[in-house]
This record gives sequence, structure tokens and C-alpha cells, in this order.
Amino acid sequence: MMMKSLASVAPLTPPPPPSQAAAAPRRVEIPGSHGWPVIGPLSDRLEYFWFEGPNRFFKKRIEKYKSTVFRTNVPPAFPFFAGVNPNVVAVLDVESFSHLFDMEIVEKANVLVGDFMPDVSFTGGLRVCAYLDTSEPKHAQVKDFSFDILKRSSKTWIPSMVTSLDAMWDSVDAQISTTGGSSGSASYFIPLQQFLFSFLSRTLLGADTSAASPEIQNSGHIMIDKWLAFQLLPTISINLMQPLEEIFLHSFAFPFWPIKSDYQKLVDFIENEAKETLEIAQRDFGLTKEEAVHNLLFILGFNAFGGFSILLPNLLTNLGSNKELQEQLRKEVREKLTAADGLSFDSVKQMDLVNSFVYETLRMKPPVPCQFGRARKDFDLSSHDAVYEVKKGELLCGYQPIVMRDSRIFEKADEFVFDRFSKERGGGDELLKYLFWSNGPQRGGGGPSAGNKQCSGRDMVPLTAAVFLAYLFRRYDEIEVSSGSITALKKAE
Repeated sequence: MMMKSLASVAPLTPPPPPSQAAAAPRRVEIPGSHGWPVIGPLSDRLEYFWFEGPNRFFKKRIEKYKSTVFRTNVPPAFPFFAGVNPNVVAVLDVESFSHLFDMEIVEKANVLVGDFMPDVSFTGGLRVCAYLDTSEPKHAQVKDFSFDILKRSSKTWIPSMVTSLDAMWDSVDAQISTTGGSSGSASYFIPLQQFLFSFLSRTLLGADTSAASPEIQNSGHIMIDKWLAFQLLPTISINLMQPLEEIFLHSFAFPFWPIKSDYQKLVDFIENEAKETLEIAQRDFGLTKEEAVHNLLFILGFNAFGGFSILLPNLLTNLGSNKELQEQLRKEVREKLTAADGLSFDSVKQMDLVNSFVYETLRMKPPVPCQFGRARKDFDLSSHDAVYEVKKGELLCGYQPIVMRDSRIFEKADEFVFDRFSKERGGGDELLKYLFWSNGPQRGGGGPSAGNKQCSGRDMVPLTAAVFLAYLFRRYDEIEVSSGSITALKKAE
């Protein structure tokens, strides 16, 4: 993976949209198959998790069928997933993947992670918003509530974030100083998760973790980690200890009871410390207290905490030890902060390279790799090269790490080009139409609404990531990151 500087590479000119192709796509049957019952899904599961891994699994089939649309199976599958159908139609280019955003032809009930749905006991016995289709009235109520949360928290977002970042980086500095000074190392993951839990609780819930019980204050992030793991492990490739992983992690759905006590503590935390937010949910959006509590916990833990726990480490990994890259980002950050007299959303929006770096990280490593949607009706699905007939009820599966490397859209698609989305580079808003990390385009398409499933934080998430970087380069001149640890930090002079 290469990071190119502004000076060394000519501007990237986005290609014309797929719909402008000269030749009309031909109509063909969807290639591929689901194989024999039991045997086909089990074989695909082992290849997906063990023998190939998700990336190679999909790439190999693209090569085999010479198509970015094909039939296959995705986990979880046999033996102990009763009622779970692993049969999917894979959609692996920008054109075919974009059908997942059209709520007239796909529906989203209970397909957040495919045909498999964790037991509702993990969400208080309720189907929270992520599992609701847009046609269900409750979806609009909860989605509008989520928009209101972001709107109300916007004024305190950065001050709360800075307070929690101060604590995080003070902790990292202390670790490094005890392991050898500037040449020491520190694992950043636990301080990062503590920062996220404190910051997101304050902004999304209006809850102060320091006022909660010591257990919540010190271990709330661990409780959320366990809650997420017990829901998602059957669908996640770890590939560290095969075949034990297949036997113990991917063969059955995990029960709720081992984390029931932790979940109840998180519920109590919200009920006790987020009373004002709960009142707004009930008074202004018609939710019951129970619906508000469990949707808030899902928004906090799954959407926000879970997503940022992936995105922010990816940002640090991409910084690595690339001093040339860091120099350009640092220079831009300090110029804009000086001109704007401080860290704010307005000053961060002016940081063209920083925002491009965030977008490129989201392109190469989207926090949610797979997106699913079930056909509401028979319809014609178009890829770059062909048109296929999809039948009502078929499940579409898009794997974003491949979709976002579509060479018909992104030049040097397999390379990390940190200034790809910069205005100077020439990509900018045009390429952002094809950045789909949020379950919809980053620009255009109408944006998140109660009528679609696009992430409510489409704009807030990359802005928050940019603030994270701006804070970093205001505090430090250089950083070195390797294998989940910070191996060197040079404080700003």
C-alpha cells in the first residue's frame, strides 16, 4: 500500500459515472450457484473464514465468473443456525452496490448482518432501529430522534471531545514515559476506548461517566466490547486459531445470558444519567421509555462506539511512520487553526488534506464491510457490464472493501492516495458521490433521512475523525505507530 504526495503524482481525474458508458449493458443470467444444500454453504463458510478470507473469497469468484455480480453463500451457516439462509447475490462494483440504497426495490428488515439476526434479548427484547425497514413507522421515529441527538450535541461536541482526548493522550504519554521516554511504546487501544466511551456518553446521551458508578466509569467500554462480540462473532473473520475458530466461534449463535448482567448495568447507566435525553425521546418523538433506552444503547454502543473503535485505529495505522505525510497534515492543521483562532468544526472543514485523508481511510477500510438488502420485488439490477434479473426475496450482499476499489471509479484503486479527495487533486465532491461507507453516498443522493437507511452521522463521523487528527497534530509534531502501539511521540515545540 503506497501513500503518494501531492508533488509526486498528477491530479486524479474521476472517470465519468457508470451510467454514461457508451455501450448499453447486456442482459445475462446471474452466474454462480449456492451449491448443494448443507454442503455448499458449509464449503463457502470454510473458504470465507479459513482457507481464503473474505477479500480473497469474493475476488476469486469475480475472477471465476468474470462478473462482479454472482450467486454464492456467506456465513453464518451450518450446523447450528436454524432458519438462517446463507444464499446471497453478491454485488461488488459501484453500480450494482448502489441498488442497496434504493428503498423502493430493497427492504432492510432484520438484515443488518445478513439473514442472521442476533437474538432480540441483546437489545432489550426489541427490534431496534438498525433492524427496522423504512416502511415501519417506528423507523422514522427513532431515526428522527437520532438526528435530534446530533443536532443538540453539536455545540458541545468539540469541547467534550477535547476534554476526553486530553485524558487519552495524557495516559499515552504516561505509558511511553514509563517504558523509555520518547523511545518507549504504548498500546493506545484501551485509552482510545475509554476516550470514546466518555466522549460519546456525554455527547449522545448527555451523560457524565464520572458521575456514574466506578464500574461503569472504568469498565463501561469493556461491557460494550463484550456485548458487541457476543452478537457479531459468528459473522466476523479473525483467522488466528483455526480450526478452533470455526468450531467455537462460527458454528452457533452466542447466548445472551453471559453478558446479561453487563447489559443491565449499561441500561441502568442510561436510565440514571440520561434522563433529559430519555424525556425528549418520549415527549417529542413518541417513543416509550423502553424503546428510547435500548435504541440509545444501540446508537451509543454499536453505531458510534463500535464504528469509531475501528475507524480511529485505522487512521493511526495509516499515519504509521510516514514523516512526509505527517508533515503535510501537520502544516495544514496549524495553518488553519492559527487562521481560525482555535479548533472548531469550521476550522476543521477548511483542512482539505486532513479531510481527504479521512475519506481515503473510509474508502480503503470501511468500518462496516458488508451491507445487505432484500429485494422487495422483481427488478433489473445493473452492473458496469450487464443487467441481471433479481427475484423478490433474494438477499443482496455488498462487500465494501472490494466495491470501494472499483477501478472504473477510482484511479489507482488499490493504493492509499491520501489526497485523493482533496480539491487540489481534482477528486473532491465528484468522487465523494461514490464513497459509500455510510450505507449511502458521501455527497448527493439526498443524504440521511427517515426514509432511508443511511447513517445519521454521515457528516459527523468524518468531521469527528478530522478533529481527532487536528488535535493530534496540534499536540504533537510526529507520531510513529506500529502493530497497534505508538512507538514514538514528539511533542509540539
